[in-house]
Amino acid sequence: MKKIYLFCDNGMSTSMLARNMQDIGDEHKLPLEIRAYPIRNLERIMEEKHPDCILLGPQVRHLLEGTKEKVKKYKVPVGVIDSVDYGVMDGEKVLKKTLLLMKKYKEQEGKNV
Repeated sequence: MKKIYLFCDNGMSTSMLARNMQDIGDEHKLPLEIRAYPIRNLERIMEEKHPDCILLGPQVRHLLEGTKEKVKKYKVPVGVIDSVDYGVMDGEKVLKKTLLLMKKYKEQEGKNV
C-alpha cells in the first residue's frame, strides 16, 4: 500500500481533495492510502507513518524547499498540488500527477544508486 499524504495550513479543504483522490484510487482498485494533515504535523507524521509521497497544498507552496530538506532522509518525492486542480477539487487529475511524480522520483533514485 502506497501512502500519499497532503499537507496544508489546517488540513480542512485538503481533506476533501484527499477523499476525492482516495475514491478514485478505490474505483481503480489501487492500493493507496491518501490522507490530509496540517503542515505543522509534518515531522511527526513522517516519523510515525512513513508516507511514500508528500504533496503540499497551493497555500503552502512557499514551504516546498524547506519541506524537501526536512524529509530528505526519508527519500520520498515532494510536490505541490496545482492550484487550478486544487480549486476544482479534481482528485483524478491530482492523483494521476502524483503517480507520475512517484514514478519519476523512483526512476531518478535508481539512476543515483
